[in-house]
Amino acid sequence: MKKLFTIGYSSYDIATFISVLNQNKIEAIVDVRSSPSSKYKPEYNSEALKKTLNNVNIAYVFLGEECGARSKDESCYIDGRVDYELISRTALFKRGIERIINGLEKYNIALMCAEIDPITCHRNILICRSLKEYKMEIFHILGRGIVESNTVAELRLLKKFNLDIADFFWEIDERLETVYKKQGSEIAYRKEQGEGEEHD
Repeated sequence: MKKLFTIGYSSYDIATFISVLNQNKIEAIVDVRSSPSSKYKPEYNSEALKKTLNNVNIAYVFLGEECGARSKDESCYIDGRVDYELISRTALFKRGIERIINGLEKYNIALMCAEIDPITCHRNILICRSLKEYKMEIFHILGRGIVESNTVAELRLLKKFNLDIADFFWEIDERLETVYKKQGSEIAYRKEQGEGEEHD
C-alpha cells in the first residue's frame, strides 16, 4: 500500500526540518502553498528551499497552482470565501492529485505547507481528504518530529466538533464528511485576509 506524509514547516529551523525528513525517508517535497514564500522564514522561500533540498538529494516540486488553498478560479469562491468542495471538483486540482499519485510510484513524498497541525491546514482538509479514496496510508509529521496517522488526526477532528462518540444512526463516514466540511469552512481563505501565509 502506498504511503504519503505531510509536514508543516512553521516550527522547524531548516536543519531540523531536513533531519526530520531524513528520519522519515522522505525523497521528495511537494510544496502545496499557493504562495511559496515566507516573510518570517525566508529559508522556506521556494528557490532557497529547492536549492537546500537538492543539496541533500531531496526533490522539490511546486504544486501550489494545482493544489493551493487560494484558488485563482473565481468560481471556487462563495461570498469571498474559497470553498474546498468546489476546488476539489476543478480539472486543475484533479491534475495535481494525479501528479501526487503518480509521484508516489517512484518517491516517498511529503506534502508541505506552513501550518504544523494538519487539521488546521488545507493539505489535510482538502488534499488528503481527496486522496483517501486511493487507498493509501497517510501520516502527518507534527512538531518535534512526532508522526501521527491520518486516522488519529480524524479522531481529533471528530472530537473538536463533539462527534467522536459512536452513533447508531450516524455512520463514521457521515460524521467525517460533516467535520471535514465544518473545518474546511473554518479555515478556508477569505479574500479580505490579504497576503499572509496562515491559510496557504
